[in-house]
Amino acid sequence: MDGNKRWVSGDLRHPDRDPNRRQLVAQEQEPFGSILSCIDSRVPPELLFDTGLGDLYVMRTGGEAVGPVVTGSVEYGPMTSGTPLIVVLGHQRCGAVKAAYESFRDGKPLPGNLDAIAKALRPAYDQAVKEGGADPVETMSRAQVTLTAADLRSNQDLAPLVAKGSLAVVGAYYSLDTGAVEVLSGAP
Repeated sequence: MDGNKRWVSGDLRHPDRDPNRRQLVAQEQEPFGSILSCIDSRVPPELLFDTGLGDLYVMRTGGEAVGPVVTGSVEYGPMTSGTPLIVVLGHQRCGAVKAAYESFRDGKPLPGNLDAIAKALRPAYDQAVKEGGADPVETMSRAQVTLTAADLRSNQDLAPLVAKGSLAVVGAYYSLDTGAVEVLSGAP
């Protein structure tokens, strides 16, 4: 979060981004966090948290949609090297969430494999419909973050790490307008 404060203020340090760091992590990595975020080009976790090479495991899917391969990728850091933090990072004006929302609302499946993303976001849609609100797409985006973080927190392999306090699973939301990350759930 300190890195995000630097991002918001423009006082960037660009840590761990030089040939010395590249040499240091060439043989082994020990990232301090894993980030599951959206594919959106405006939401690069390494930049908005002002981190560098070897600092984060980053997985990106449309709308933070998960399935077995993505979940396995998220599990990798905590289960193999003791990475103590997972952040599920949603964001403002998510195109994948908007497309899924409109698909469900209008009863029109998305083309190709885009429909698989929409289907993975169905629980967030259902929650957003129940909650209502002025902007149902933003409600759905936040619901997707919260639900995904809760699912990871209760995952059979990650839950024991969470229970003993060696892993935090945080749901967070990025504002495209301000650059700030807001923690929604699971703050350690």
